[in-house]
Formats: sequence, structure tokens, C-alpha cells
Amino acid sequence: MSRSPGITACVFDAYGTLLDLESAVEPHRAALGGSAAGFLKLWRGKQLEYTWLRTLMGRYADFAQVTADALDYACDSFGVRDPALRAGLLGGFERLQAFGDAGETLARLRTAGIRTAVLSNGTPAMLTAAFEASGLAPHLDRVLSVEAVSKYKPAAEVYALAASELAAGAGELLFVSANAWDISGAASAGLVTAWINRAAAPRERLPFGATHVVGSLSEIPALAGRSSGFAE
Repeated sequence: MSRSPGITACVFDAYGTLLDLESAVEPHRAALGGSAAGFLKLWRGKQLEYTWLRTLMGRYADFAQVTADALDYACDSFGVRDPALRAGLLGGFERLQAFGDAGETLARLRTAGIRTAVLSNGTPAMLTAAFEASGLAPHLDRVLSVEAVSKYKPAAEVYALAASELAAGAGELLFVSANAWDISGAASAGLVTAWINRAAAPRERLPFGATHVVGSLSEIPALAGRSSGFAE
């Protein structure tokens, strides 16, 4: 099998793309009761909001702090006062489970000669713990954190970090995310993009939409292969 110049690496978002955020609250669903889904939605929403605001204000704090701050907001909003429950929820972010098709997808890419990398808001320690817990670590060539630039996605410097660290042109990287705003940021930076639109959501009204839209991670190897010009 030979490959003409094209996609040389697939760069994945971590949270919500490879790692299932629902697994952070699943062990605590009974304690949270019927509010579990709403709790996670608010926690995640505030987590992202704080990254964007901190970047705009030039007040960077690492993702561990941002995650804890967002959790405290959600706890206050839902009246969660149990310190043990809070600790369990926060620890759950380092024990996230992978989506069912994540491991096979990464393995197929590497078998095809395409490097696999992660570009994430997470701290190196958070990402190491989560990828070890999820079993995905052996399938990843590189794990890159925004800590290297002290800014969060969708800052252009974050996506430039992937091209720099992988020694590849932006057009050689297929950036994969389940977050449409993240896709817009990567596309704005010149990366080829694939939006994992699991929920069949409408497109965002943002510039620089996705190059490709697919419904699952399992579609990425074939997509990357076509973009790379594989020839049997």
C-alpha cells in the first residue's frame, strides 16, 4: 500500500470526541437523581465558557482549575453539598471512558500509516490519566495540551501547535472533533476538518465550517485514507 501526499496525521479532540463525558457522572447517577443529565450539561457548559472567557481576558488558569470551578458552579446551582460527591465527580474526569468505536478507529488509522494525536484543553496530567483509564493510550502517537501556549481553543495558536509538534503542514492534518465550534476554529487555522455530528445537530452559524461531516468515529479511517490518496 502506498500513499500520495495528503493527510499524514489525524488530530483528535479529547473530551466529547474520544472520551465520553457522561462516564464522569454515571457512577453518581443515583446520588444526583433525575438531575444527572442537566448537571452534566451545566458543568460542561460552564467549563467551556470559562475557557473562552479566560482566553479573552488573558487570565489563563489550567484546565484542572477551570473544571473544578465549573463543577462548583454546577454544584451550587443544583444544591449539591456533599464533599464526597463533589470529589467523586471531579475525579471522574480523570477516569473517563472511551466511546465504543474510539479504540478501533485509532488502531485502523495507525495500521494505515496515519499518525494519531490528541489536541486538547486538558492538562497533561488529566489527559494521561484519562487515556490510561480509557485504554486508548497505546493507540496514540502524541498527546498535546494547550498548556504549551497558555490559551484555550479556539485560539489560532492552539491549532498551530499541532502542525508545529507534528512537523506537518496544516493541510496534512485531519482535525476531528464532536464540537462544531472547535471544528470552526481548526478550519480557520487551515486544518482539514471532520465534524463528528452524533446528534445530527444543525450546522453552527460560524465562519469556516467542517470539510467533512460524519456520524461516528468509525468513518474517519476511510475518510482519512481517501484524503491521503491511498492506492492498493
